[in-house]
Amino acid sequence: MKEAELHQRSGGKCELCGATEGLEHFEAGPESAATADASVLLCAKCRAQIEKREELDAAHWTVLSESMWSEVPAVQVVAWRMLNRLRNESWAADNLDMLYLPDETLAWAKATGDHENDGSVDLHRDANGAVLQAGDTVVLTRSLDVKGTSLNAKLGTVVKNIRLVENNTEQIEGKIEGQVIVILTKYVRKQGA
Repeated sequence: MKEAELHQRSGGKCELCGATEGLEHFEAGPESAATADASVLLCAKCRAQIEKREELDAAHWTVLSESMWSEVPAVQVVAWRMLNRLRNESWAADNLDMLYLPDETLAWAKATGDHENDGSVDLHRDANGAVLQAGDTVVLTRSLDVKGTSLNAKLGTVVKNIRLVENNTEQIEGKIEGQVIVILTKYVRKQGA
């Protein structure tokens, strides 16, 4: 029901950038208010950058100078948060100075604390700096002794279908010889990168 409301409200477009592909709802409000009014319809690119799964592309966000004027509070809140992340860009700082939010909406926008962070995104990266994603295949760049076992993971071992360790961008999980182990990202190279 909420998806249908959002598609109708947005005209089937991302409410921030106007893209029409890969649209999904995004909860902008507090968990207690999981309604269409507290959600926005976003494209995959906007959502990935908002959720810090992708580096911020400042050029993509210049559309905020238009979408920030939406009458939908959830859209205003997300626009305000992204403008704050991009505040080092002169156009974003100018738009942030112009954007007025009522006290209640501003409190909602500040609730995540995201406005206190800069636009940098912490991503899992391999030894060469390539971004790692869940499900990637990596190769060990050195032999590793696995703590608590007699397992020695040899240089060049291929680890398929990795999982990213949440809240620690220096670690991934992978299965070697049937055992799931934690591996430091500085000791792997993304296969095909």
